[in-house]
Amino acid sequence: IEFNGEAEATGTDVRIDPYQMGLKPEQFTNTSNNFTNVEFVVEDGQIVITPRAVTLTSETAGKTYDGTALEKPVVTVTGDGFVKGEVSDIKATGTITNVGSVTNEITFTKGEKFNEDNYAIEKKEGTLTITAADAEVIVTIAGNTDNVLYDGNSHSVYGYTVKSISSKLYTVDDFKFNGTDSVTQTNAGTYPMGLKAEQFSNNNENFKKVTFVVE
Repeated sequence: IEFNGEAEATGTDVRIDPYQMGLKPEQFTNTSNNFTNVEFVVEDGQIVITPRAVTLTSETAGKTYDGTALEKPVVTVTGDGFVKGEVSDIKATGTITNVGSVTNEITFTKGEKFNEDNYAIEKKEGTLTITAADAEVIVTIAGNTDNVLYDGNSHSVYGYTVKSISSKLYTVDDFKFNGTDSVTQTNAGTYPMGLKAEQFSNNNENFKKVTFVVE
């Protein structure tokens, strides 16, 4: 038998149709004088390129609120992995600071040679969770006071002062006041403003228990 042609199938990327050699019967000839009737039946050669299976897994984590962000950027790559140089900067970008949950999303940078069809990529993205602080926060508040000498005129005092907050993470913006923080009188005597602890309420979900001590 003499072959005149090229018996090679070449391919790089994944595709539906295999890469064929292109063998044909006419590329083969009989070179033996002992046979006068030789028929060549050719089954073509081919190469099938299958996708690389890649599993990307980001971490799941949680913590109690402490005012700092929770981040877990490390991503575990399993399976066949990426071809060297085709993908870079694989990381998880999830971040959360306040109470709640977010998906720890996975990202990566695609190189010039990256072809998504060459990969079967599965992302297993974790969850980052912040829960409310358990420790009690005590806010001490004092209504403003004034002392005046009777003069026949009405006198008023307004507002209150936050004397102390037991947690450095809790601020005056984290609670609200619903009531009247003033008192007006004319005659001699002592007149309370009427501030009460129940007039103050926590509006920051990062703290489970906030107690207001009111003077």
